[in-house]
Amino acid sequence: MAGILRNKVIAITGASQGIGRATALACARQGADLVLHHLGTEQTTSDIGALQSELRAIDQSLRHTSFSGDVVLPETAANLVAEVVGSFGRLDALINNAGICTFSAFHDVTQALLERHMSVNFTAAYMLTQAATKQMVSQGTGGSVVSIASIAAVQGSSALTHYAPTKAAILGMTVACASALGRHGIRFNSICPGTIETTMNKAHLDHNGQREVMAAKTALGRLGTPEDIAGAAVFFASDLSSYVTGQYLLVDGGASIHYE
Repeated sequence: MAGILRNKVIAITGASQGIGRATALACARQGADLVLHHLGTEQTTSDIGALQSELRAIDQSLRHTSFSGDVVLPETAANLVAEVVGSFGRLDALINNAGICTFSAFHDVTQALLERHMSVNFTAAYMLTQAATKQMVSQGTGGSVVSIASIAAVQGSSALTHYAPTKAAILGMTVACASALGRHGIRFNSICPGTIETTMNKAHLDHNGQREVMAAKTALGRLGTPEDIAGAAVFFASDLSSYVTGQYLLVDGGASIHYE
């Protein structure tokens, strides 16, 4: 298959649904070989099976495999990279997508809730990035790390005081790693989605007309879709962004610039 990701091997964490799933499909349509990470529950295993069936329907020649594991476990990062190398011989791009998001008033946030968000959203991404880039350095051919952050990393959100710092940490990791490993040709960029309709935030959007409220806050007048984020991920994983590193891209429908 032709495409801007042809001959690239890409690992995507949290690929069973939402942004991860849409990103996998978008990368596949551009010719990428994929390692699809998921948690390993009965539901995510079923979802990954359905995703792989859809990938085969796109093109039977597409190469893809799945890998399950909890990203907060110390061994998961190394095991994921070993799966990638064992299946395809190398790793060209990592897309850090796995994450959690719950809503809570600031004074109701417990230490356990804060630490859970930090471990899943930041610490796991950090260790995955470390393991992936060790492999990229050994290959000597560069690479790309794309991390899904959030608009909450750069704008206030009263119900996300425990979540926003974890995504701000992703931005910090992005710029620091871009500086540290640029000499190896490895690029680091982040995507900051606005409000995206996924199963993760469905309950919040269904409550008290939040879907309409959040859509009205955007310049485009609609909420985002996982596919909106997937396009940006493809760009950062591809050679089209070969001179872009240490950056974050807001994909928010204009929410960050719309003050009406």
